[in-house]
Amino acid sequence: MSAASDTVPLRTGAAGSTPAGDTASAVDWIAVVAGALGALMATLDTSITNTALPQIQGEVGASGTEGTWIGTGYLVAEVVMIPLTAWLTRLLGLRRLLLITTIAFVLFSMLCGVSDGLLQMIIGRAGQGFFGGALIPTAQVIIRTRLPPRQMAVGMSIFGVIVLLGPVIGPVIGGYLAEEASWRWCFFLNLPVGIALVTLLVLGLPEEKAELDLLAKADWLGIAGMAVAFACLTVVLEEGQRERWFESSVIVDLCLVSLLGFVAMAVAQTTSPDPVIKLALLRNGAFASATFITLVVGAAVYGTTFVVPQFLSSIAGYNPRQAGGIMALAAIPVFVLIPVLPRIIGRFDTRLMVALGLLCFAASCFVDIHLSPDSAGGDFTLSQLMRGVGQILAAMPLNQASMAAIGRENAADGAGIYSMARNLGGSIGLALCGVFIDHRSAVHSDTIREAVTANSLMGQARLAADGLSQGIDQATARLRAIAQLSSLIEKQALVMTYSDCFWLLGILLLAIIPIVLLLRSPKPGAAMAAGH
Repeated sequence: MSAASDTVPLRTGAAGSTPAGDTASAVDWIAVVAGALGALMATLDTSITNTALPQIQGEVGASGTEGTWIGTGYLVAEVVMIPLTAWLTRLLGLRRLLLITTIAFVLFSMLCGVSDGLLQMIIGRAGQGFFGGALIPTAQVIIRTRLPPRQMAVGMSIFGVIVLLGPVIGPVIGGYLAEEASWRWCFFLNLPVGIALVTLLVLGLPEEKAELDLLAKADWLGIAGMAVAFACLTVVLEEGQRERWFESSVIVDLCLVSLLGFVAMAVAQTTSPDPVIKLALLRNGAFASATFITLVVGAAVYGTTFVVPQFLSSIAGYNPRQAGGIMALAAIPVFVLIPVLPRIIGRFDTRLMVALGLLCFAASCFVDIHLSPDSAGGDFTLSQLMRGVGQILAAMPLNQASMAAIGRENAADGAGIYSMARNLGGSIGLALCGVFIDHRSAVHSDTIREAVTANSLMGQARLAADGLSQGIDQATARLRAIAQLSSLIEKQALVMTYSDCFWLLGILLLAIIPIVLLLRSPKPGAAMAAGH
């Protein structure tokens, strides 16, 4: 029985058919708004603690290394839940599933807000991530099953904006709340949002009968394998850099366990009549292409949102709130384009739109490769605006193309795979940037040190100038000058490293542009109605 037809009864009453009429009803739009609000709440909480992390660590008694689990715990639990969402939707019904996950998400948010210890905080964040993981793909399912083809672009645009804005404005909101009120409000904020969401869900989604008989024939091997594989893989990607990768026996063991999980998933795909993750959907070239592109775009989005604040903090000396203001510039094009983008998507080839978006996103990265130690927030204005344009131009039609490539009966399974790819891409992007920064900063530092030694003209000039300082003997002046020179070298090496990161991300985005040709560009309405 299909996820779409089981979870959201269509107005025609025919499974897998197109919603009746050319215009969605008020109840349909209430359902869409509910899905969008849930997705926004979940995406915000992936990053809302980033800027408030120092305050949180101080109050729960966590070291810097331990504090990373406040974010990692959320991501690990989220990536486990996302692919389970389609099966849970069939098991419980969409309305019941969303009510359970929303209430649980709010309760775990409250647990985080009152936490006074690290273990309590990690449990709360893991609970948030697990139940929040269902809120993102179900938003796509609601749009796919409740809106008629003519209004599908509007719904997908709303979803795409939320997915883009969440990671960007999360740190801004978190930094503001931490400075103006308390870091605890990063979690208490979910209470009024959750109450509003529950109200909308009750009004917008019909009651459905649970199919608990699915428990007896569930793909338990696939569920266990999937949970172990993706949980361990996410921990490896998030913690590998801090643990020095394969120098750590823990990372090696996690990789082996993750591999066993993937083997179990592969076995389940061939032996189970109804696997928990329908990887067979990836045999569809158009859907597989959209999924791979969103994985790379996810890596680039999370990569840039990691590198830019790092540069502003370590080089320009910005505090989290100032850095958040620069990051928020990428949201301006989103708000400007969202009213007109649904019309644009309907008039132009999807492949052209995605290609232009990727090209603009890549160009924004190349703009940032010419940074210097004197660069500050203003130097990122153009690139951040370009990034916002590129991301929305690529993401909106890509979301629509991914859902149009598969039947409406596969909407829930497809949304789970698509969302999982985006999240894994984000983890891969962060890990890739971490490794790249670690390696390239050492290379650049060694290269500069070879060129700028204590005997070079630059070094001699620095030492001579400090030697003339009154009240400081020659030996002390020499040591101080060497320390200053070393600091300048490290700063320049970091600047060059961040430039290399932008270059790498830009090249990755350019490299996937040819894959855009494999996307399906349906005619507005017809192909969407066909559902494939």
